Amino acid sequence: MDAVRVALLREVLAGTEWPGAARRFAGALRGSVVSHGGGLLLVGTEEYEPWHLAAHLVDESAWSGLPELAPTLVRHRVRPDAPAHLAVGLGRLEAAGRGATLLMVAPERPGAGLLQRVHDARRAGATVLTLDRGDPEVRGLAHETLAVAEGTGVDLDTVQHLVSAAAGENSLPSPRGSRRFRDRLSALVDRLTAPPPKRW
Repeated sequence: MDAVRVALLREVLAGTEWPGAARRFAGALRGSVVSHGGGLLLVGTEEYEPWHLAAHLVDESAWSGLPELAPTLVRHRVRPDAPAHLAVGLGRLEAAGRGATLLMVAPERPGAGLLQRVHDARRAGATVLTLDRGDPEVRGLAHETLAVAEGTGVDLDTVQHLVSAAAGENSLPSPRGSRRFRDRLSALVDRLTAPPPKRW
């Protein structure tokens, strides 16, 4: 999703908790990967693979100048002929330890095997973040969580767009002190889509 669409999405959701909640969660994600530098692992459930979020985080990584945001997508099923970036299986979670950041996206309750692997990664020192539906067991594994429960007016895909965009936007200013092009574009879109001022 490009900067213009994200800005419009934020406008639609203005007055709700979601833009702020997504920024807080993105700040925790960014802070973990930048300060620890151990890499970002992104994993879904047996039924849901967050490849779309992975692609957005790769883009945000490039645009923001934060290579740490580019995730390694961990997959439940890896085809023998898969390219290298799609050939990382669940065994990678077993190697996650101190310094690593693990982001789990769980639109449904994960299986016991995945929960155990995430628990083991946390015990080994990895920072665990979750985007989920509010499952208590998932929440109990996470250092930071953003729950998107049923009936909240947004879906998990929408929140993933907000989180990925905010993760890139919240980067440190460039050394020249100028704002990034995407930040300037987003500010311009916000101004252009704002209602005209009332004249009395």
